[in-house]
Amino acid sequence: QVQLVESGGGSVQAGGSLTLSCVASGNLGNTNTMSWFRQPSGAQRELVALMSSGGSAVYGDSMEDRFTISRDDAKNTVNLLMTNLKPEDTAVYYCKIAVAATQWSAHEFWGQGVQVTVSS
Repeated sequence: QVQLVESGGGSVQAGGSLTLSCVASGNLGNTNTMSWFRQPSGAQRELVALMSSGGSAVYGDSMEDRFTISRDDAKNTVNLLMTNLKPEDTAVYYCKIAVAATQWSAHEFWGQGVQVTVSS
């Protein structure tokens, strides 16, 4: 099975920084995309950033200015550096991996999510 374990969440004051980490285990394949989503309370889930196994990154709307995604394939880890945090960044952050099965499909796996709370 594939398992994703997130860490690094917690509480921080506005203007601070946090780094989230997601460690994947299991049969990850050689072609996959790892990503971060977030879901504020009472709001829809939204893409924060994703990075393919080839190293290309895509950011959600208004995310690139303060968030940076990176991955360490040797450690099967994807990280999210968050800087200049604002109260509106408060959300549950989820790690996701999509493992290529065929050219037309992928297997998707989600972490359990971590809470990030930013206080003013």
